[in-house]
Amino acid sequence: MKIHNFSGGPAVLPDFVYNQAADAIKNYQGTGLSLLEISHRSPTFAAILEETEERLRRLLSIPSNYAVLFLAGGASQHFAQIPMNFLTNKTEAAYLDSGVWASHAINEAKYYGNVQVVATGKMQDYTAIPVDYIIPDASAYFHYTSNNTIYGTALYEVPKTNVPLICDRSSDILSAKIEVSSFDMVYASVQKNAGAAGVSIVVIKEDLLARVNPHIPNVFNYNVLATHKSLYNTPPVFAIYSTLLNLQWLESQGGVEEIEKLNQIKSDLLYQEIERNSLFTGRVRNISQRSKMNVTFLANHPEHEQEFLDFAAQRQVIGIKQYANYGGFRASLYNALDLESVKALISVMQEFEVFKHITTK
Repeated sequence: MKIHNFSGGPAVLPDFVYNQAADAIKNYQGTGLSLLEISHRSPTFAAILEETEERLRRLLSIPSNYAVLFLAGGASQHFAQIPMNFLTNKTEAAYLDSGVWASHAINEAKYYGNVQVVATGKMQDYTAIPVDYIIPDASAYFHYTSNNTIYGTALYEVPKTNVPLICDRSSDILSAKIEVSSFDMVYASVQKNAGAAGVSIVVIKEDLLARVNPHIPNVFNYNVLATHKSLYNTPPVFAIYSTLLNLQWLESQGGVEEIEKLNQIKSDLLYQEIERNSLFTGRVRNISQRSKMNVTFLANHPEHEQEFLDFAAQRQVIGIKQYANYGGFRASLYNALDLESVKALISVMQEFEVFKHITTK
């Protein structure tokens, strides 16, 4: 029986990725070598890296004046690496605090210089993203998170600013069309929509690379990393290959434009059921800020929470428990999660509603 995996990440990937990656581990394209033992300096991996960049550029329509990097680690590393490159004790950076990961980025930046939090949703328990704020023109850059995986909020309108704009798109990259030229830097961990954990994507404008602080170690210097085309040190070969496979699959589905339509259908169906079902309440009340990737909801009776999780697991629906130490549920609807799985979750919610009404009579 199919397992419906709504995990927030590492997340479900297409069967195409699993099958091709498994074959590559045993014997990569008839070379007699496992992908895990192929040199990152070899022509074989050079072809993988080149195709991965070409497909990403095509899918996101990345302009030629942007560098594309595939780097070891995840978004949390860039929380520190960004201010290391662009913030000094003589400058100030502006940040929007819209959730846990945004606040982690803010805390890392404080090690390198002054940080101005232009707005925060913390007092509202991050159930909404502030939209009324001013970004100081003297800021070294403005940083925000487009999709908040824990709270289920998303900011769909790109903030307008005169300073370099940097966006963490870890949980919504490749899920919907974006205008890359609106940003100076976009970065993302890949383990939600773009591949297996272990690699991050960085898309960065050449003008911003010119502003990199030269007095930092080369291994953290975005300009050096771009000059070496992601090969300054040993890259995560397997994770990059899994990203290539995921990009191949996405193009075969019609690209970002088509997957965006499907993601809209999936999220609409689930939000409609949450609104209809007498046992659950959506966490994000502002419809315009509801995430299409991470749908969060609460049990109207908290004592039913674990019961529902067990009920769902018995029916092969897993990964809907909210992030550690947070109550309620989170269903992550990343690109590779098909419509069948969303309908399975909805069916479980409806079945549970009937079950509780019968047992409480």
